[in-house]
Amino acid sequence: MNSSTGNQKASLWAVGLMLFALFFGAGNLIFPAFLGQQAGENWFSAMLGFLLTGAGLPLLGVIAIGYSSSRDVQALASRVTPWYGIAFASALYLAIGPLFATPRTATVSFEIGVAPFIGESDKTIGLALFSVFFFAVAFWLSLSPGKLVDRIGKILTPVLLLTITVLVGYAAFNPMGALMPEQGDFAVSPLAKGILEGYGTMDALASLVFAIIVIDAVRAMGVDNRDELLRTTTIAGVVAASCLAVVYLLIGYMGATSVAGLGLQENGANVLSKTAQYYFGTGGNILLSVIVFLACLSTAVGLITSCSEYFNRLCPGISYKAFVVIFTLVSMGLANKGLAGIISFSIPVLMLLYPLTIVLILLAFLDKFFSGSRIVYVCTMFFTLIVGVLDAYKAAFGFGEETAAAINKTLPWYDIGLGWIVPALVGFVLGCILNAALKKRG
Repeated sequence: MNSSTGNQKASLWAVGLMLFALFFGAGNLIFPAFLGQQAGENWFSAMLGFLLTGAGLPLLGVIAIGYSSSRDVQALASRVTPWYGIAFASALYLAIGPLFATPRTATVSFEIGVAPFIGESDKTIGLALFSVFFFAVAFWLSLSPGKLVDRIGKILTPVLLLTITVLVGYAAFNPMGALMPEQGDFAVSPLAKGILEGYGTMDALASLVFAIIVIDAVRAMGVDNRDELLRTTTIAGVVAASCLAVVYLLIGYMGATSVAGLGLQENGANVLSKTAQYYFGTGGNILLSVIVFLACLSTAVGLITSCSEYFNRLCPGISYKAFVVIFTLVSMGLANKGLAGIISFSIPVLMLLYPLTIVLILLAFLDKFFSGSRIVYVCTMFFTLIVGVLDAYKAAFGFGEETAAAINKTLPWYDIGLGWIVPALVGFVLGCILNAALKKRG
């Protein structure tokens, strides 16, 4: 009995660590490091905001899938309409999979871990060769999704955590200097600015995808009861979110204290690479290369696996292995477009999807409040979609000064990227009123 309980606890920890590794890509290293530099003396307030969206929202996404008893994100989104479920899920998987996040894992890993060691003229061929190697390893790990817990949760994650701890732990206990004055918006509203910076991790989008891997892993442990499944999934999510929070805080503090020694840097990648060089010399750059490679590889495997499983269910005539091959090759090809090209192509889509994802997660928790009425889902998502389309257009083409001023005046918080909140609330209230009216008529 005790042995069985101990084994289950060990397995649960492994699932939680696997989820952490799936979430933790290179962006999760870069964003808090840069935030720390910019926030300076206000780094802790800014980090609290960052934790809300960088760790809290992904946790809610994982729990939402378990709480809703949905078999996947398509089933959850189908509460709006069946066609919306397919469209939303497909767009979500493609955006955080082969069209953006997966190729980015190889590109960022190359630019931080390999590019500093080679000449500028060799970067094109270097990226091509590296992407072949990177995705060959990712392909092998993705062929057996049932072994993800063993390969990532029990092997890659402990190594990843150890290497991160060596770098950021040493830096945290041996700061370069005192905290410096905060920059820009971090001086005015560090908490709000931190919340917006947390969006950059995109883990809230990925949480609806990775939740299925977690639930399948928990079921493989012999857990079938709905309440127990939700409990164990939540525990695994808390383990992952806690690891994210601790690492974010350490990296944020490292960034905040690095200004005295490095000066203000242009991006988080520079903060990390120069910090590693500062403390450990060339060995530090090698250590950072290992950290970034492991972080990116585990995320790439999770995304390739999740996307392949979903589209295999959507199109059963095409095998899981075939989709792994397709998504690996597409990701490898797009990786060679470079990071800037990938971002410019994908940001408008992500700006559209992010508000829709957050609102869908919240509706999943409020479902019992309005008895799962479809009209509430439709009204809320419709109003959110309007602002999402505006955000996507703004990211792709921009607005003229007069148009931008008019939108900012009409939509509260639109200028800081939160313009969807009020329309979503209006849609939700309208949906509840219509739902109550229809019930009375019935």
